[in-house]
Amino acid sequence: MTFRAHNSSDLDIGIRVEAFKWLHDQVAAVGDVLPIDLLRRGFTHEGARVPLMGPQGIFKPAVLPELPLSITTAPDGPYDDAFTSAGLLTYRYRGTDPDHRDNVGLRRAMKQQKPLVYFHGVAKSRYLAVWPVFIVGDDPATLAFLVAADDEHRADSAARNAGQIVSEVHEVEGRRAYITASVRVRLHQRGFRERVLRAYRDQCAICRLRHRDLLDAAHIIGDGESAGEPVVTNGLSLCKIHHAAFDHLIIGIRPDYVVEVHPKVLKESDGPMLRHGLQGLHNSSLVLPTARHNHPDRDRLRERYERYSRVA
Repeated sequence: MTFRAHNSSDLDIGIRVEAFKWLHDQVAAVGDVLPIDLLRRGFTHEGARVPLMGPQGIFKPAVLPELPLSITTAPDGPYDDAFTSAGLLTYRYRGTDPDHRDNVGLRRAMKQQKPLVYFHGVAKSRYLAVWPVFIVGDDPATLAFLVAADDEHRADSAARNAGQIVSEVHEVEGRRAYITASVRVRLHQRGFRERVLRAYRDQCAICRLRHRDLLDAAHIIGDGESAGEPVVTNGLSLCKIHHAAFDHLIIGIRPDYVVEVHPKVLKESDGPMLRHGLQGLHNSSLVLPTARHNHPDRDRLRERYERYSRVA
């Protein structure tokens, strides 16, 4: 999409609309977790390069006249960005000076209700992209802004109509609260997936399948349970077939990292998938992460194996 700008306002609108379109295309091509090199390279607008991310969390590409385009939370970064009890994202100021130009830029974006992009680091050099997001609050006492997400399909109109008075305020706030809550879930899910798959070197821990699109990050103890934290030691990188078999207690994994297959399944007769994909894995060893601190937690495996044993 090319957007010919005749003044700074048109340029700002054009860059944001084109950025949203570019992100949509990248997510469609490679998924919603994007590599940092791609984001720093960005796209070209009327001959000018437009990166979407820079070295600082609050980022304005040089081609934009005044206001930031994106905000970023780096994985293991210096800022403790988190969600409030009301479900909004808290985004920390740059530094401790409320009048730093980056903080002033976000404050102005809030007043004009400019749509931004939020990048959340889910693993080293990999970011989940969320857009549009809006600065909806500013608290100098805690050196933080409040951020709400909105429907992606409203991104273009938000860029074109920024600053206009919204008549249905409660409807907008309710919609954004709901969408921001769903974003929070996505952040946790994608972060867990990226960390687990990276620890297992992008392969199934049972059959070694290396097609990333066919891999899941399986919980040993479910995320709704007390010991179900989204940490690598509570995860296994499994292909979709073995994830389903693990969830349905067709496969059990002992605390000594040995795979067992349900006795009934071992007695069945069927095609090669059953023989090689399930029966042939009985008493095989689990593929483990290289780093010992990422190995599956034995206590969690013991608890899960006890559930399997009761069925088997």
